[in-house]
Parts: sequence; C-alpha cells; structure tokens
Amino acid sequence: MDARDPELNKEFAATVQARKDLGAEYESELVDSFMDKVTERVDSHVEQRVRRELAEQQTSSARADRRPIGPPQPSAWFARYGFAGFTMIAAIPLSAIGAVQAGTPGLFITWAGIVGVNVAQSLANALGPRHKQEADEWS
Repeated sequence: MDARDPELNKEFAATVQARKDLGAEYESELVDSFMDKVTERVDSHVEQRVRRELAEQQTSSARADRRPIGPPQPSAWFARYGFAGFTMIAAIPLSAIGAVQAGTPGLFITWAGIVGVNVAQSLANALGPRHKQEADEWS
C-alpha cells in the first residue's frame, strides 16, 4: 500500500471538508468512517500478501517433493545394475545345467526364468516408492 494512495487522499480530503461543513460535533463519526476505510484497505493488502506467500510456500514445497536431479546414488546403481550382473554370472552354470538336463527347451526355460527375474526386479525398482505408498494406503 502506497502512502500516497490517491483514493485515500480523496477520502481524507472529503472527510476534512465534511468536518468543516458539519462542525466538530460529527468529528468522531467522520474519523471512525475514515478509519474504517483505511482498515479495509490495509486488510485487503494484507490478504493479498498472505495469499501470495501461501502460493509461494505451496510452490516451493511442491518443488521439494520432486526427486532430485543428478547422478544416481551408489545404492541405486547397485539396485539397478548389480542384480542384473549377478544374474548374468549365475546364468552361465544355470544354462549349462538346463541344456544338459533338458536340451534346447531346458536352455530356453532357463533363460526365460533369468529374463523374468530381471524384469521383476526392474519393475520393483521403478515402482518401488509409489507401489509401497499405495500398499500402505490399502492397509
């Protein structure tokens, strides 16, 4: 609110003029009326400021809820690539066992299981936080 608000200046001038015209006996009513108008103006400016501050807080809290952008943490790297590496190492003896015991169909079944386990792990990593939150809501 500007101290040189033209509307308040007009109101003040009108109040002073009314006091001159009506006399001192109406002074308290005129002052009360003018102060009510000033209070309304101050309240509207405070309300606008509070709304602006709340909007800024909501915006900043929404930004804080987002995942940080940057390189993945070591534990996230291991969860993403470590499990896949482990299954590839385990695939060598499992492929040999599947091929020796059941031939080509055994080899395909073994690799279908390896791919299935990796897909399940990848989905669990991708949906982990959201899926856990939904599960908590259901329980």
